[in-house]
Amino acid sequence: NPISKVDRKGELGSYYAIADYTKINPEFGSLDDWKELVKHAHDIGFKVILDWVPNHSGADNRWINEHPDFYVKDSVGKPAIPYDWTDTRKLNYKNLAFQDTMINCMKYWIQESNIDGFRCDVAGDIPDDFWKKCIAELKKNKANIFMLAEADKPSLHEDGFDATYAWGMFAMMKKVATGARKASALDSVRNYVDTTFPVNALKLFFTSNHDENSWNKADYGTMPGAIHAPFAVFTQTMPHDVPLIYSGQEEPMLDSISFFYKDPIHFKNFGRAKFYKTLLELRKNNSALAANASFRKLDIGKETAIYAYIRQDNGKKVMVILNLSGQEQKIQIRDVTLLGNVHNIFTGADEHLTNKEWKIEPWGYVVYTY
Repeated sequence: NPISKVDRKGELGSYYAIADYTKINPEFGSLDDWKELVKHAHDIGFKVILDWVPNHSGADNRWINEHPDFYVKDSVGKPAIPYDWTDTRKLNYKNLAFQDTMINCMKYWIQESNIDGFRCDVAGDIPDDFWKKCIAELKKNKANIFMLAEADKPSLHEDGFDATYAWGMFAMMKKVATGARKASALDSVRNYVDTTFPVNALKLFFTSNHDENSWNKADYGTMPGAIHAPFAVFTQTMPHDVPLIYSGQEEPMLDSISFFYKDPIHFKNFGRAKFYKTLLELRKNNSALAANASFRKLDIGKETAIYAYIRQDNGKKVMVILNLSGQEQKIQIRDVTLLGNVHNIFTGADEHLTNKEWKIEPWGYVVYTY
């Protein structure tokens, strides 16, 4: 969408300050260009979702003059500014006419360009009743529309969202990466999700995203060097997960990408491409990593450092062993059902596991298929 110019931050402005919800940013081309892009993406097997900004508009969105009642007012009667986002204005979900207008804007993109879903920004700040109505209406246009909420809130799944962000798990991963918490602390988040979220809830796992990269130096600062890899494996192999690979991580881009300025990524090395491709191909081809495949934690080493588990489905098994510490660790697999011939997906070699003790390097990772 076009970016507002009033109160714009930086040279580019924020792509979360929307000037018009049913227009294309002319910097990117025309509506026909967009339709062509979506069609081509579909032709080669991609799905396309829009990053949707329902909580606030830009400061010069046409609604401010045409429909001032679409906005929450501040103490002096002007459109309110949410948080410190001074280039945006807070939208008013108590206004049912506005709700219908927002839903119609979302329908527009489905009807005009056959997109596959929406990633809804700050979705937790929007009333649940709106999402229930909105998603039901969108599904009338496209039954399999994919809805992703940028929030870690159980009720959003009841509203109709397919997936929510695993913010809680990411926060704990960062603490484990710095040594502030032990590997076993990840279980507290997993148990919370298992007992609080619906059984079919998908969670978006990540080691970086646009906010975390721009503001907090993820993942090159929060999980630097070798520390990144075991956490990336974790995000690709947990139950109920949809893994996010943020732009530049496959390079890797060891810098933050500016929020309010044009900041291109220069791809040259693709140093992590093979690593990610190996994981993605495993997810695609092995049902043991399906969202609803079983998960069983393994006790094969010091639980404060080693995080290991088995995923299993329809006779297929994937074993993941992660050393989430900066020290070499001892490992011993005693479960006889896990011994025998396995395939190491990263080395490409077949191995024979015995109950003999062995060692895994600091921040090491191994993934075996059976």
